[in-house]
Amino acid sequence: MEDIQNKVKLSQWDALLLESLRALAGSDEELLRRVGEGDLPADESEYKFDYGQLSVLAGEQPELFRRAVLEGYQIKYNTIRGIRSWIDVALGVEARLELEEGQEAVEAELTEAERGRLQDVLSYGWAINGGPTEDGSAGTCRIEPVQR
Repeated sequence: MEDIQNKVKLSQWDALLLESLRALAGSDEELLRRVGEGDLPADESEYKFDYGQLSVLAGEQPELFRRAVLEGYQIKYNTIRGIRSWIDVALGVEARLELEEGQEAVEAELTEAERGRLQDVLSYGWAINGGPTEDGSAGTCRIEPVQR
């Protein structure tokens, strides 16, 4: 298992920008090239991302940005709405919010691979319960704060 202490930490917003641009770029190398050259598209999604922020991050911390793209990252601090947005942007899966006090959670139908990818980026303090069915098809995952 990867040493979690060495994992690059990104803000939730930078992670959303990265995943949105990754979907448009098609490959990690193309994403790095586009950010490096400032060849950034206008975002037409509901989020209206400004990818120029990734160029700033890459300019200020080039090794951190490169590692985040090529090796993965962990989000420093997740919010419930941010988790829903990350699932939408990174996985292309529509998630549902449960906002009742004391029962806050995000629910989404995820495959084992999608669940693993989400688990890898979630900040501390969140747990994923449930998941894919025994035959490997997507199942309901409930992402909720760890109760202390």
